[in-house]
Amino acid sequence: MSSHTSTTQPRKEGTALSRAMRPVNHVVERFIPSSLVFSILLTFIVVILALILTDTAPGDLVVYWGDGLAGPLDFITQMALILLLGHILANTGPVRHGLSFLGSVPRTELAAYAFVFMVAALASLITWGLGLVVGGLLAREVAYQGRDKGLRLHFPMLVAAGFAGFVVWHMGYSASGPLTAATEGSFLADSLDGQAIPISQTVFSSWNMLAALATILVVGFALFLVAPRKGDKISELQIDLRETIDDGQEDVVTPADKLDASRLVTLLVGLLLVTYLVLHFSRGGTLTLDTVNWSFLALIMLLVRNPFELIALTKNAASNVGEILLQFPLYAGILGLMVGSGLVQIFSDAFVSISNPVTFGMLAFLAAGLVNFFVPSGGGQFAVQGPIMLSAGADLGVDPEITIMAVSYGDQWTNMIQPFWAIPLPAIAGLKMRDILGYTTVVLIASGLVFAATLLLVSL
Repeated sequence: MSSHTSTTQPRKEGTALSRAMRPVNHVVERFIPSSLVFSILLTFIVVILALILTDTAPGDLVVYWGDGLAGPLDFITQMALILLLGHILANTGPVRHGLSFLGSVPRTELAAYAFVFMVAALASLITWGLGLVVGGLLAREVAYQGRDKGLRLHFPMLVAAGFAGFVVWHMGYSASGPLTAATEGSFLADSLDGQAIPISQTVFSSWNMLAALATILVVGFALFLVAPRKGDKISELQIDLRETIDDGQEDVVTPADKLDASRLVTLLVGLLLVTYLVLHFSRGGTLTLDTVNWSFLALIMLLVRNPFELIALTKNAASNVGEILLQFPLYAGILGLMVGSGLVQIFSDAFVSISNPVTFGMLAFLAAGLVNFFVPSGGGQFAVQGPIMLSAGADLGVDPEITIMAVSYGDQWTNMIQPFWAIPLPAIAGLKMRDILGYTTVVLIASGLVFAATLLLVSL
């Protein structure tokens, strides 16, 4: 049992679904390893699958793995920045004050779980890096303030609700697949006959926005059903885990110190970035991963008080995102294995072979969900699976925007049971992925129904 929690003995109350979750939680708590060990085990699982399903020689598999470790370094940098900047933004003074206010909103236990999920989902639609961090911070804030109100809040459930918001990230502002398709000359250009697909046809299409709303409502209801009721066994937050972020303020003695303590420095950079973004979009520029990063860097520069504070926030963020960066090469190696051996093609072809123009979107979504379990990176997955699916969809006469969003849905879907993106949660909330996996499995089922139904309906 974690040192920050205490348990209450269970009685025979609660919904049937919440009682059904108990054995699931027990299994995952005992047998799911850390995300780092998980990525290593997954590497060897892919090797075994490649040896069984393909005729690739063992030596070639080692080479594919080693060559893949570097992966698409530019994309890795973009992903690292978006998570780093999301963490920094979430910990700026104005945003933290906003989270403190939000933490005081829920008045009941069930409202607390639903509220954390809703806010995390909205933050994830803005940018996935912000959504991940906000979900953990808000769960902690709600737990702390809820305890003062006398609420019996199950802390792992709160954190699960925060992570569950991540299930809609690829339907929003930082959607790497649709943004890549909207970028002229991207690696998807050849599969799109050299034509970029504007995000107005993907992320901002009416059917995708309705699907995002439906997902939030359905998942929120599912979390309501599995939330602990009166008398259920819970683990409550017992100490204030809200970290005190070092504001970085130091003694100002020298002229250099005065420059480091000057708000004017960061303010000028923030205004310069805003000017650049305005000019970029006014001249016909598109929304890309880079512009998303620069927009959040602009907000950070405008919100921090001075370089001292920005340096302190950056150090704190780096300590929380470091484990993700360590695992990027490991998953890039898995990607190299799957591409070199042809496993991605085998998985995709298996679904495409049973598709027709109506079912293709749904089956592409399922295929993408399977591949995402091995390659939990939206951009990395699109680099490999995107061209395959776009080509197959074109042969069937499926609109490319449906294929793009089908792969996007699959990518975000199985994140709920893939521990890679939950790495920031332990540092923020003091928990492990296995503490929340039972609840996020329910999110996987509920969201999957919405995604599949959406793709079937839009393909009719």
